[in-house]
Amino acid sequence: MKSRAETIKFVILGGLLILLFMLNLYLGSVSIPFDEVNDILFHGGDPEGPLRFIVVHSRLPQAVTGLLAGSALTVSGLMLQTAFRNPLAGPSILGISSGSSLGVALVILLAGGTVSAGSYSWGGYMAVLIGSFAGSILVMGVLLLFAAWLKNNLMMLIAGIMVGYLTSSVITLLNYVSTAEGVQGYAMWGMGNFNGVSLGQLPLFATGICGGLLLAVLMVKPLNIMLLGENYARNLGVNMTRLRNMLLLTTGILVSIVTAYCGPVSFIGLAVPHIVRMIFRVSDHRVIIPGSIVTGGMVGLTCNLLCVVPDNMVLPLNGVTPLIGVPVVMYVIFKGRYSRK
Repeated sequence: MKSRAETIKFVILGGLLILLFMLNLYLGSVSIPFDEVNDILFHGGDPEGPLRFIVVHSRLPQAVTGLLAGSALTVSGLMLQTAFRNPLAGPSILGISSGSSLGVALVILLAGGTVSAGSYSWGGYMAVLIGSFAGSILVMGVLLLFAAWLKNNLMMLIAGIMVGYLTSSVITLLNYVSTAEGVQGYAMWGMGNFNGVSLGQLPLFATGICGGLLLAVLMVKPLNIMLLGENYARNLGVNMTRLRNMLLLTTGILVSIVTAYCGPVSFIGLAVPHIVRMIFRVSDHRVIIPGSIVTGGMVGLTCNLLCVVPDNMVLPLNGVTPLIGVPVVMYVIFKGRYSRK
């Protein structure tokens, strides 16, 4: 059960989340007066005009995407850090993000931006989505296969890192033999963004993310037991193999969906779980998983706001996330160093 102090923290964070969401609607690279945004949002103003398109079809999907992507990556990072008992574990540590990147590299650098299956052919952004999903699912399948053989979490961690190195090697070779246009296109995708989800795609994106978050919430109790150690969890009747597979599946769903639509977003999944622990000062997943959903959403909205606020300019997402992530990771590293003295 949440204490009164934790409830107050959730109320404050919820208020900040709503404030950041509204700021994402009112502020952007194109300056629109507040009263006009109010008229568009609450009174149906400018029904066919360009300002309504900017607010409803651009800023609104970006805000929802930033909120959901930030929550998904933070919860993924939290679960991986708990499972592997490693404060520097993140969504990219198991190679799932690298798998998505490999799928996109194959589409852009090798296939020229087109995917074909029988009489069907997809190009442009749809081809990138298909490649990203296919790459992440392939790597997730390999990891689940490894999980059936490797019973030790450390060995699974090492296997995931090796898969990541292997995919990075293939991507490097593809970049070397590709055209300049292909390399540029892949580099742009790799910078990350929250504007890749259109208003029409938003329901599918939100359904996938919310489904993954629901699976994470259902794993609260076994995750709490894992904090006590694997042997203790087994003695309590927890099937560690099944739990680990479920954890891999959940993080795989969340990370693959975010990476497919937004690119390989860095640092949010690694750093924000530590911010959540600093705020709540507990290890109970009944508190820190909901806290991760709210705080991750806040960080995603903050990063999106920093990307779009400059006049007539949109900054790359992965140019902004390290500004938040690096100080947190450095704090965790130095805190661990001095706590061992």
